Parts: sequence; structure tokens; C-alpha cells
Amino acid sequence: MSQPSTRFDPDDPTAWDAFVSGADPGSYLQLSPWAQVKAVNGWSSVRLAADGPIGAQVLVRRPRPLPWGFAYAPRGPVATGWSPDSLAALADTLRSKLPERAGRVSHVRIDPEIEYGGPLDPDGALRHALRAADFRPSAPIQPNATRIIDLRADEDALWNDLRKKWRQYVNKARKAGIVVVDAEGDRLGEFYRIYRETADRAGFLIRTEGAYRDVWDAFRPHGLARLLFAQTADGEPLATLFLVRSGPRVVEPYGGMTREGGDSRANYLLKWEAIRSSREQGSTSYDLWGLATGGIAHFKTGFGGREVRYIGAWDLVLDPVGRQVYQGAQRARVEWARRRHGISGERDAAAFGGDGGSDAA
Repeated sequence: MSQPSTRFDPDDPTAWDAFVSGADPGSYLQLSPWAQVKAVNGWSSVRLAADGPIGAQVLVRRPRPLPWGFAYAPRGPVATGWSPDSLAALADTLRSKLPERAGRVSHVRIDPEIEYGGPLDPDGALRHALRAADFRPSAPIQPNATRIIDLRADEDALWNDLRKKWRQYVNKARKAGIVVVDAEGDRLGEFYRIYRETADRAGFLIRTEGAYRDVWDAFRPHGLARLLFAQTADGEPLATLFLVRSGPRVVEPYGGMTREGGDSRANYLLKWEAIRSSREQGSTSYDLWGLATGGIAHFKTGFGGREVRYIGAWDLVLDPVGRQVYQGAQRARVEWARRRHGISGERDAAAFGGDGGSDAA
């Protein structure tokens, strides 16, 4: 079955972002503001599209002294139509156009937000199509599972989907006089202080404060970022969430709480208000962005929704020697980072998953 032709210019940020926002699904990591964020860290970006239409915003980094670049399409590709033909067309486009636009590249890694065995992958059909197009399974960069809340339900249904204890905790925080407010960029310092405290307490890695300011500065002018605080009546912040939006979908990649916020259950009220107000603002889904393990997963599960597992990461090899060399260098880099920070691989992955997906994102 022939695919509709690509009828937009992927090099036009406005046209590209409209395509991503209307894709099924579309991710904020594929929007042009994310390329702006990553450019600060030395990543260049190329946007390519093929008939389907299907396309990917590909980030390229050239780790010295290697002659090859590593290409990564975070949460890509995105498409309005998924089929073996469209995936084959994308693979051909990546082989022919990416080296032309970005120089020598060892391999391209993708990790589309396609549910494993879901409507777009019935009986593994999409995974079979990826293999047929010469993509091969690879190590994940982004969280491979999340929990998504369908906001098309009415507010009463969403509220009743919370566990009974969670509703009690929300009400406890309200009775204690805690309120939830939207904030602007002048409070990013407070956000980072709480996020830093949370990371230190839980033992995971986060970036510098400037990295989150970069995300805010890139997404906020387009109305795609929100900063929320749960705070006492006199304005003391107890918990915070940094939300990002793509089309009708809201994602919460960053958040944390103080010890006092945990004791007062401010984080329960904050999460509920983020869900409720996102629906009120017209969003149709709320992505809790990764499940991590233990207490974090338990906390998120109590807010309802549905667990979604993805088909994982896949590599399209453009230069076999380059990919082999890159993998060896990457393993050494990750091991060095873990030893330097004194953390295990599991905690490392959980941290990166909650933070937009390592420095490769």
C-alpha cells in the first residue's frame, strides 16, 4: 500500500513542530526547541522526513578523537502513518541524507514511543518491519516504560482513579493550607534547590541548574513549559514539577520535594493538581515519564492511568567499524561516570530516565 507523500519542509521549524505535534505519538524531544537545548552541549541537529509521512529530528555528537559521529533521534521517529514501507523509506533517507548533512556517522539510534504489542505493533508487526529495514535492537537511552493517564475522562473519573489513600493524602495537604501555584522562570532557582535535594537524598544524577534554564528558555516562549510549586500559605515551596508539552500531551520529566513536603503530602496534592489542571487546559494525556523502581514507581502507580512498555531502542548501522569503536568508548565512559559518582547502574538509569534521558538525549 503506497504511503502519502511528505508535504512539509522538515527544515522549517514551524512546519516540523506542527508535524510532531500532530503525530501519533509525538514527543517534546522531537520538537525543535529540544535541538536548541542540546546545541548548548555540542549536539548538532538534522531533521529528515520520508514518505509516510515519517521523520526524525536527529541529534549528532562527535566525541573526540573519534572520526565518527553518533546520531540519536530521541523518542523518534514520529509519523502520521506507520508501515513497513514508511520505515524502509526512512532507513533509506537516513543512509543517503544523514552523512550528506552531518558528515561521517557510525550509527543512528532511534527509540520511538510505540507500545510493545500495542495498536501500532500488533503481534510484533512494527518490530518485524524495523528488522526488515535493517534496524537492530540496542541499549535504551530513554525510559522503556511509563505510566500514561488518559485525560479525556471527566475530572470525577480521574479523581476516582486515584487510590483511596492517595485521595486522603491530597485532602490532608489541602487541609494543612498547602496550595499549588504556577510560576515563571524567576523561580527556577527554587525548583533546582528542591530537585537537587531530592537527587542527593535518592542518590541519582541530575544536570546543572543552567541545563534546566535552557529547557525553560527553549520551551516556555512557545507555551510548552510549566513550572508548578506546592507551597505553604506563606510561600515556602515544598514540592515542584517541571512540565513540558507536545501537542495535546503533557510530560513531567523533572520534579522533586523537600523532606517537609513528603511529611505534609504536598507532593500528592501537586501531582493531582498537575493532572487536573492539564486536563482543564485541554490536554488529552499526561505522561508520568518513566517508572523507575521501588517507591517512585509505587507513588506514580497510585495516580491511576495505564502502564505502557515501549518497543525499545534500535540502531541503524551506517559504519560497522565506527559503531564497534563507539560502543567500546561508551562503555568505558559510563563505567567511569558510575565510579566517579559512586552509584549503581540501576540508580544511574533511573536518574537519567527521570531527567530526560542521559546526556545523550
